[in-house]
Amino acid sequence: MSAPSVLAKARRLVVKVGSSLVTNEGRGLDEDAISRWAEQITRLNARERRIVLVTSGAIAEGMQRLGLAARPKAIHALQAAAAVGQMGLAQVYESAFSRHGQMTAQVLLTHDDLADRKRYLNARSTLMTLLDFDVIPIINENDTVVTDEIKFGDNDTLGALVANLIEADLLVILTDQAGLFTADPRSDPGATLVARADAGAAELEAMAGGAGSAIGKGGMLTKILAAKRAARSGAHTIIASGREPDVLGRLAAGESIGTLLLAATPPVTARKAWLSDHLQVRGSLTIDAGAAAALIRGGRSLLPIGVTAVEGSFGRGEVVAIFGPDGRELARGLVNYGAEEARRIMRKPSSDIETVLGFVDEDELVHRDNLAMLL
Repeated sequence: MSAPSVLAKARRLVVKVGSSLVTNEGRGLDEDAISRWAEQITRLNARERRIVLVTSGAIAEGMQRLGLAARPKAIHALQAAAAVGQMGLAQVYESAFSRHGQMTAQVLLTHDDLADRKRYLNARSTLMTLLDFDVIPIINENDTVVTDEIKFGDNDTLGALVANLIEADLLVILTDQAGLFTADPRSDPGATLVARADAGAAELEAMAGGAGSAIGKGGMLTKILAAKRAARSGAHTIIASGREPDVLGRLAAGESIGTLLLAATPPVTARKAWLSDHLQVRGSLTIDAGAAAALIRGGRSLLPIGVTAVEGSFGRGEVVAIFGPDGRELARGLVNYGAEEARRIMRKPSSDIETVLGFVDEDELVHRDNLAMLL
């Protein structure tokens, strides 16, 4: 598969922009650069694509606002800088995108948010709703509360986790390097750019220099590992230089820029495997014939009115098995309500959920996007 075909087919993208591209060499935010990113992303978003932006830059902006000449070593000082800088980062992005008539939303995440199944589902629902409203979510690591992550700078991995979260077709990692080279081009004149490879190939990590090399410390290794992680849910990755003029527009037009790392399976297949094979089932739902037909033939979500029995003890966002009236397992999915709540709303229309529970998380018990059919 070529870069042009990957971009042509991609409809849901995560774009990760590194600190070096949005700051003035670490001295606060580069508002002109951010304005250029806003213009490119808005144009791309208008072409029937949905985009999530993962950005760095909060600490650099905080350092400037606090008058710090050097990056603090103490974790609490870094967190304080991030807290101050996040205000400026959000403000600059909001202003830049609004000049192009594009709405944005700030979302702060930690790895724990995506490791916990309930918080994972909440984050996914929020992001997907924002995309449905044609809002571009701007995501940064919540540096004011994390500890280990802030020490290592892990927004490449955050970009991959977000790609998994929204089932993106493509992760674009923009950096100050042209892509992945066969060796460190700063010390090896024979190094050549890797135009295309399979994400997760063992030799890529060696090319990136390994964890202890100069180029690895420069961040290429984290990008290779991020591409490997993104591939698990079927997302391809492009690593390219953000210094290239109109890089996103040119990529969307089919130009080959940087390194394309291909996922082995398409997103739908990867998602189905993840749901059906790799998660522990916490309970089960039995459904009637009408609901079974809606799932199997109609590709619909599972509504509470179609559920006849709830077994097990599970929480929101955990995996449940779904059985038809004949006892066959039809599907597995992430459930929107806990077991006790599900028992109270089963056999009732979605319009009654608020009356029964006093609140509504979702109209569906299991949304079709979080459902893997096994037949």
